Amino acid sequence: MSRRHTQSVRRTRRAVLAVTGAVALVAAAVPAVASSSASSDGKTAVAVTTASHSPAKPTVLLVHGAWADSSSWSPVIDQLQAQGYPVQALANPLRGLTSDAAYVKSRIESIEGPVVLVGHSYGGAVISEAAAQEPNVKALVYVAAFAPDRGETIGALAAKDPGSHATPDALNPVPFDTGSGASGVDLYIKPDKYRDVFAASLSARRANSLAAVQRPVSAVALEETATDAAWQDIPSWYLVTRQDHALPPATQRFMAQRAHAHTSEVNAPHAVMLTRPDAVTGLIRHAATATR
Repeated sequence: MSRRHTQSVRRTRRAVLAVTGAVALVAAAVPAVASSSASSDGKTAVAVTTASHSPAKPTVLLVHGAWADSSSWSPVIDQLQAQGYPVQALANPLRGLTSDAAYVKSRIESIEGPVVLVGHSYGGAVISEAAAQEPNVKALVYVAAFAPDRGETIGALAAKDPGSHATPDALNPVPFDTGSGASGVDLYIKPDKYRDVFAASLSARRANSLAAVQRPVSAVALEETATDAAWQDIPSWYLVTRQDHALPPATQRFMAQRAHAHTSEVNAPHAVMLTRPDAVTGLIRHAATATR
């Protein structure tokens, strides 16, 4: 190797070391610059903080009611996820108000950050119980849902006002065995009554499909007394369905007014999340935005 080439290599190495050292000095100086900026230029510091710490959207936890399942939320889930909301739709056991609420409560406690808790039909009673003493639940959204007070039952509220078509002649009681020596009764809507009671504005073909996969509710669940009413402490929103043949609109308005809920109304049957998912999504978004 020639002397000139050796000197060239040395100069190149020195240049590389100089650049590396400069980068290290800049990196070390960044915290000091940021600190100086925070103390001498408040505007700059606030701008940086706002850009890097924008509040996350709350998780929307959806709880279905009787004669449906978690897939009934699918149109709402699609819309919420398209708008950047994390969403979970759990499978409500429909075995009893106390046990169902305990199940939902455990799911709430597994979620980090704020939660908007949404219940449809019987699911409303479940979220009223489950959200009690859960500080991360920032809003309750009732979608054509029961919102009982302490000491009330679903059965009593369902019979409060005339207009429900979910009468005994529309229901099919089916005994079941728990496998532990106990027994109970599941309540289904009769297939030929399902469309009228639950989803009047859907096609007969679609309603028949839903009737075939409906989740029954245990009769015990309709007779259990509510022990908590989380809507007394947590802000609530309510969507009244004017064409509801399962839960009379008059009863819905009564519960919404009593809860001092932010109330909207829509021309829809009980299965509003399937027929008017836009209305359901809009109300959930209002609740999520108002509580952030």
